[in-house]
Amino acid sequence: MALMQGKFLDNIGRVYSIYTGGFLGFIILMAILEQLGVGADTIGILFVAFTIAIYALIGWLSRTMEVDAYYVAGRQVPAVYNGMATAADWMSGASFVALAGGIYFGGYGYMAFIIGWTGGYVLVNSLMAPYLRKFGCYTVPDYIGTRYGGNLARFCAVIVLVVASFTYVTAQIDATGTIAARVLHIPYSVGVWFGLLGILLCSMLGGMRAVTWTQVAQYIVLIIAYLVPVIWMSNVQGFGIIPHFSYGEAATAVTQFEAQYGLNPPAEAMPGLSVLTTPHIAPVGALAEWKFVTLAICMMAGTASLPHILMRYFTTPSVRSARRSVAWSLLFIFLLYFTAPALATLTKLQLLDPSLPTAIIGQPFDQVASLAWIQNWSNVGFLAIVDQNADNILQLNEFFMRPDIVVLATPEIAGLPYVISGLVAAGGMAAAMSTADGLLLAIANALSHDLYYKMIDPKADTSVRLIVARVLLLGIGAAGALIASLQLTGILGAVAWAFCFACSGLFFPLVLGVWWKRANRQGAVAGMIVGFLAGSAYLYYVYTGGTPWFGLDHLRFGIVGMAASLVSMVAVTLMTPAPDEEIQRMVDDTRVPVGPPILAAKH
Repeated sequence: MALMQGKFLDNIGRVYSIYTGGFLGFIILMAILEQLGVGADTIGILFVAFTIAIYALIGWLSRTMEVDAYYVAGRQVPAVYNGMATAADWMSGASFVALAGGIYFGGYGYMAFIIGWTGGYVLVNSLMAPYLRKFGCYTVPDYIGTRYGGNLARFCAVIVLVVASFTYVTAQIDATGTIAARVLHIPYSVGVWFGLLGILLCSMLGGMRAVTWTQVAQYIVLIIAYLVPVIWMSNVQGFGIIPHFSYGEAATAVTQFEAQYGLNPPAEAMPGLSVLTTPHIAPVGALAEWKFVTLAICMMAGTASLPHILMRYFTTPSVRSARRSVAWSLLFIFLLYFTAPALATLTKLQLLDPSLPTAIIGQPFDQVASLAWIQNWSNVGFLAIVDQNADNILQLNEFFMRPDIVVLATPEIAGLPYVISGLVAAGGMAAAMSTADGLLLAIANALSHDLYYKMIDPKADTSVRLIVARVLLLGIGAAGALIASLQLTGILGAVAWAFCFACSGLFFPLVLGVWWKRANRQGAVAGMIVGFLAGSAYLYYVYTGGTPWFGLDHLRFGIVGMAASLVSMVAVTLMTPAPDEEIQRMVDDTRVPVGPPILAAKH
């Protein structure tokens, strides 16, 4: 198996070039079949089935029973491919499926997600990734437990990791369920289990090695799927084939149409669906700027605290590769995040501009109700139009849609060939699956390595450890699908909660663990417990109807958690003895960019 892995790494560029060419060929084949009269449903199913089969094949070929390969892909992943894998891991169902929908309905305020998620990589690169790689651990709790010396610190880190990652993974399974429900014409509650099956096929046998090479393949699919409809719409609307620098005119036009049609609240709300009542450009309310900044801070700090992202930098061959990998990650992520606002704006213009044949607002209600895409999405409960004032004209406040379907519905809204809809569905599935793979692996690895192996049975042999990890992978995945089926919040909301949980409990123990050698076990434990509990308590307070403090709603509870974590960690650290000289020397060595990993001999 090691020999096969070596040959694969020697030919990795050729392998993925052939894969990309094959995928483009498959798209052309589907386009030909559509022209020959093959039904839209069949094309959608073929797209999703073909891509999932490819991912499952990669997972099977990457199977392993080696600890290093299962936990950290053998630490052999080249920087550029680790950057692609990280980008796929990062650009979750929230990024692909839900982000443009958030901007569509929330406008300006939701740009904070983009700034926070990209800016967070600056923190990852400058504060953590190279230093955690130099430490040489398998997981984030492994670093916390070793740096602060003790199983209590390790256990606290495991708890925060599990809560944050589990919250995040439910959002990804939610996204797969949404896509499966539309493409396969099955109930959403069944779709989440279908999505989970695909996720487990990619990660269960090969661990981090399988997930890494699957995520590279998934990135190629998702970025092609995201860019094609935006470029197509932009060209049709006259903004050129690169809309990223010219869609400002479209945003201005959208604002004018919003004023013309009126952003009025609906007479009757539709549960689970949203209606356009927020201006696309202008901030809303006296606290708009403060809420923008605090949301961006939570997303930035959460980015630098999420264990499944930090784990990716444990897989590179060296500290230098880890730093280069972050730069590649940011580039690959930038391609999608720079496109999301353009997609949201151009899609909204498709519905509002009466000069476009796809416009529906201000058109006869009966005519709009007969459109195929309106009927398709209404049939699965993700869209509704209601003539509330009985004038037979569709008003802006009579069109209801689930924000999570904006990207998935865009090709149909824009009147593009159905092959593009199938491509986008495959891309959305790839985005959700890639992140879910990383999250489930982060949870299972933390529980099997840090809880079971490090704390319960230190004498467990390799086969037992990997069996435990795989059983946990199944159990956690099933629990995630069950929670996702309850739809407690939207995809973007669940992701924001995950980030806030992570930064509330882990941000300052991680950062100060690298940059303040005086930080000790007592302080770190206090920081994790107090920060996590304070943030969670504030979330419960706001979510159950409490008045937000200074505009900090349920998407921003990480601000409260981080403040409590920092104060408690610094105060307790200064009131208790400093770490011993060995720990302090280890912290100093962590910041030296050359030399072997500190813990290389201990695994």
